[in-house]
Amino acid sequence: MPAIGKLDRRITIEREIETGRNEVNEPVYEWTALATVWARRRDASDGEREAAGQVGSTLMSRFVVRSSSVTRTVTPVDRLNYSGATWNILGVKETEEGRNRFVEITAIKDSD
Repeated sequence: MPAIGKLDRRITIEREIETGRNEVNEPVYEWTALATVWARRRDASDGEREAAGQVGSTLMSRFVVRSSSVTRTVTPVDRLNYSGATWNILGVKETEEGRNRFVEITAIKDSD
């Protein structure tokens, strides 16, 4: 189980919600903060890629947060905001520390 002191990062979980309709009655979506929680971050991998003559990099990290009624609803259609960067969620799972205690969110950050 992560000690309370190990949850030393603040992350914001964001969800895209419908905020209205445009002039042709299509739904308009906007990212909104779902929750801001304490997390532990562990980098899983990094890499570089080349596309169209440009080099970019990626960083995959695992964020462990306390399980709550909100964090248990997080899915890959949501995203994280951490340290001013947007992280796309790849997967969410319950940790080995016991049922409904902690949730691990694997996310990737692209930087070009």
